[in-house]
Amino acid sequence: MSNYPHHKPSGYSYGGPPPAQSNYGSAPPPPGQSSPYEPYAPPYSGPTPSAPPGAHSSPYGGYTAPPPLGPSAAPTAPYGGYAAPPPSSGAYGTPFAALVPSSFPPGTDPSVIACFQVADQDGSGFIDDKELQRALSSYNQKFSLRTVHLLMYLFTNMSTRKIGPKEFIQVFYGLQNWRAIFERFDRDRSGKIEVSELRDALYSLGFSVSPPILDLLVSKFDESGGRIKAIEYDNFIQCCLIVKGLTEKFKERDTSFSGSATFTYETFMLTVLPFLIA
Repeated sequence: MSNYPHHKPSGYSYGGPPPAQSNYGSAPPPPGQSSPYEPYAPPYSGPTPSAPPGAHSSPYGGYTAPPPLGPSAAPTAPYGGYAAPPPSSGAYGTPFAALVPSSFPPGTDPSVIACFQVADQDGSGFIDDKELQRALSSYNQKFSLRTVHLLMYLFTNMSTRKIGPKEFIQVFYGLQNWRAIFERFDRDRSGKIEVSELRDALYSLGFSVSPPILDLLVSKFDESGGRIKAIEYDNFIQCCLIVKGLTEKFKERDTSFSGSATFTYETFMLTVLPFLIA
């Protein structure tokens, strides 16, 4: 991706294609497999995957397992190699808990460190939402504050709207991956993702959403009010963050891998509201 440094710290799980050896690198299982978490071929090699017949017949669109994001992601982790959410004191954490100070891992690109240090004007070791927005803009990535808030929530599991070096580098290289996916599926180079392209992009990330959900996503994030039925990069990131975040929250409760889960009212509100008010 243009203007991004491509040297990533050793052993870091974001910013690179999934490893060749992975539980999710095998061919899809035979027709009739009952599990809603069916594996699929890695999205970063070969032709664009297309959803198999009946992919949306299981509960909630039959979401599939996301691939590992990098070499350090454990291939045996449930649901694929997305990093586990930060540990919390309760089932869904305390939304306004204090963020733990962190540092950049060895081997971090110096330009990434410099970008963070410039944004951290008070030298506190943390940057807030507006500082993160400015830092990302320095790499020609213009994001709305809502997108920035969603990024901060997804990578901290908190609503403090501050991140440290550890979270900054996760955001940085995570966006690098998503930018590559956006450019890959924007086949007509329009700068927008259309309905079919969005379906394939989400599927490559491991989310096989049903047509009704796909229509809702496009109607939500299409700035033309549904006339064009396409979404731009900033809204594409919002869309991916919400689908990824809600799916992972749901999977935390779906301990039997059945595609269904039970929520208390309190848990449901704590699950959904952070994504609505970001």
